Amino acid sequence: MTYVLPGEFVPAKHVNLKLGPGLSQVSNVGEETVVVSTKAGKLRHSANNKQWWIEGNSRRYVPAPQESVIGVVIARSGEGWRVDIGSAHMASLDGLAFEGATKRNRPNLKVGSLVYARVSLAHKDMEPELECFDAQTRKAGDFGELKGGFMTRCSLQMCRHYFLLPLLGSKFPLDVAIGVNGRVWISCKEPKHTIAVVRCVEAADQGEGEADELKIKKFLGSLDI
Repeated sequence: MTYVLPGEFVPAKHVNLKLGPGLSQVSNVGEETVVVSTKAGKLRHSANNKQWWIEGNSRRYVPAPQESVIGVVIARSGEGWRVDIGSAHMASLDGLAFEGATKRNRPNLKVGSLVYARVSLAHKDMEPELECFDAQTRKAGDFGELKGGFMTRCSLQMCRHYFLLPLLGSKFPLDVAIGVNGRVWISCKEPKHTIAVVRCVEAADQGEGEADELKIKKFLGSLDI
């Protein structure tokens, strides 16, 4: 476990490096690009060292490029929508930011609709922008409107840990979308399964992103599913 303070250099290197909250790329005196921390917290990275981020105790989501989020449409804005993703500013989602979308053929999102989107632009002085397709393939994949199901919330630390999914998937079929902005969307055939998932997420979320997997297995076994 590595803790960092603002301004510290981070050894984040990868061909397709993706930086999450708390990290930024800057150019030093020799014009070499390096990664530095912008806030204090735990330094985390994925198993393949492709994604790096810093976990802190922040309760408000700070958008970062290429992150997947779950948003709630709050208003129509011109040819797009204003979307609440839990950040300090509302995000914008253009009507053409969908696979195959044209001016005549666009999704018809309503106020209150849930969308699973990718942050395409994030800057401290600008409103974040969203897209509902993969940046490399330009295909929708899992992005787009989330129809039906149920959305619950968790801490920003918890949503980056996915050990719950294999546990729950071994018990019953389910569809899940996880946004790193602390929102989880669940769709199950049986209402009792949806309730079980929500209760497990709440039980696992200790506010620090750390959870005892054995305790969660025991808790899951106590549920009537």
